[in-house]
Amino acid sequence: MKRADLAAKIDHTVLGPTTTANDVARVVSEATEAGMNVCIPPCYVDSVASDAGDELTIATVIGFPHGQADPEIKREAGSVAWKAGADELDVVLNVGRLKAGEDDAVADELGAVVASVPIPVKVIIEAGLLTDDEKHRACEAAVDADADMVKTSTGFADSEPSGATVADVKLMAEYLPVKASGGIGDYETAMAMIEAGAERIGASSGLAILDGAPS
Repeated sequence: MKRADLAAKIDHTVLGPTTTANDVARVVSEATEAGMNVCIPPCYVDSVASDAGDELTIATVIGFPHGQADPEIKREAGSVAWKAGADELDVVLNVGRLKAGEDDAVADELGAVVASVPIPVKVIIEAGLLTDDEKHRACEAAVDADADMVKTSTGFADSEPSGATVADVKLMAEYLPVKASGGIGDYETAMAMIEAGAERIGASSGLAILDGAPS
């Protein structure tokens, strides 16, 4: 895949707990120059959106990284992020409720976020913490919530694997478009995810991925 085509599929990401405004500015600059999107913490959306213009797609995270905020807080956080200038939301599914069999509650919570904003919502299912049956149920909840995409992971879970796998992308792509995220650090890995069905790549190594792409 040519560099420009691949760049448009990458959410160049900085979400660590020590992320500073300077870190975000660097990622935004790199993404803008290369033609990538960005995924940044909610607290920086307003300032980035004010300066970036319409050409940069800004994604941010809701309920990150564990998905355990009160449903009303997640809904309000999504609305606040959209009003601040976010173009897309990556919302963490409540894994504990899913594992407890509370699938309707999971879908209702996600649906409330989707209904509160006019922008695409991706659901992070944290696949590394789930059985295959639970992955199917998580994706079904995302469909029921009218989400736009499902995403493999936050990249911060204490799981093995903690990031994207080809098998998970294939499973999730049966339901919705997939954002593969977590542990994708080079062109070959990114292309394996895309060939498995991913339509978006989330990575802090966006530039390293593009370095392997033909011009």
